[in-house]
Amino acid sequence: MASSTFSLMLMITLLVGSLMPAFASNFNQDFDITWGDGRAKILNNSQLLTLSLDKASGSGFQSRNEYLFGKIDMQLKLVPGNSAGTVTAYYLSSKGSTWDEIDFEFLGNLSGDPYIIHTNVFSQGKGNREQQFYLWFDPTADFHTYSILWNPQNIIFSVDGTPIRELKNLESNGVPFPKNQPMRIYSSLWNADDWATRGGLVKTDWTQAPFTASYRNFNANNACVWSSGASSCSSNSPSSASTSNAWLSQELDSTSQERLKWVQKNYMIYNYCTDTKRFPQGLPTECTMS
Repeated sequence: MASSTFSLMLMITLLVGSLMPAFASNFNQDFDITWGDGRAKILNNSQLLTLSLDKASGSGFQSRNEYLFGKIDMQLKLVPGNSAGTVTAYYLSSKGSTWDEIDFEFLGNLSGDPYIIHTNVFSQGKGNREQQFYLWFDPTADFHTYSILWNPQNIIFSVDGTPIRELKNLESNGVPFPKNQPMRIYSSLWNADDWATRGGLVKTDWTQAPFTASYRNFNANNACVWSSGASSCSSNSPSSASTSNAWLSQELDSTSQERLKWVQKNYMIYNYCTDTKRFPQGLPTECTMS
């Protein structure tokens, strides 16, 4: 009985999450289209951005601001129909050979087969922390909110307010954590049919092109903009975080932890922390501590 009650409460929470309030954004003010030769478009009074992919090229954009910690929300509607071979990437990244990066990648699939959300975190140029998930809805039918909470304590990936992944700061145990390099937001739609769908077995069907992904309601109101070597936040110390900067010390509460467990039990399809064949010398340190 307790299990069914929790499941009912969770589904109500998921429904409420999918109806999260919209925030007005202006893509012309917040982003620059960086490549695609006209395949990326800003429309509807700068409230909508679309990326397109055809056989000649994909397209992409990046944020004008750099951020050092933040809660970043974006609503996406992914490529519909037969999207096999395509990848829609939405991520934070710094520059250089020892870069930091926090990734959402959406791997397309044949019509009727589920999208795969591929997540990864790089610190000092090293990644190899992949987790992959299915979704509990069709991400091509409507817009849904994909969020990254990045603060000095942890990184939390969420979908419509439901956490799907948490990576804690375990620097005290020798695990690198991205906390010193400002990052921009990037997104791109590109062809990756050498690996994206069933390990590259399913190729992109170019008769379905152009493929289009749509973006709206970007929100970085709770983020520290990095400019000229200084942060827009008065302090990055959690102990001095004001109410408006509560996200700087935010962690998962007990309800969110239960929702995370539910997603990982029912929708996780790959976890590097259980891949003993990949790590024959022993799993990464953080995998043995969670």
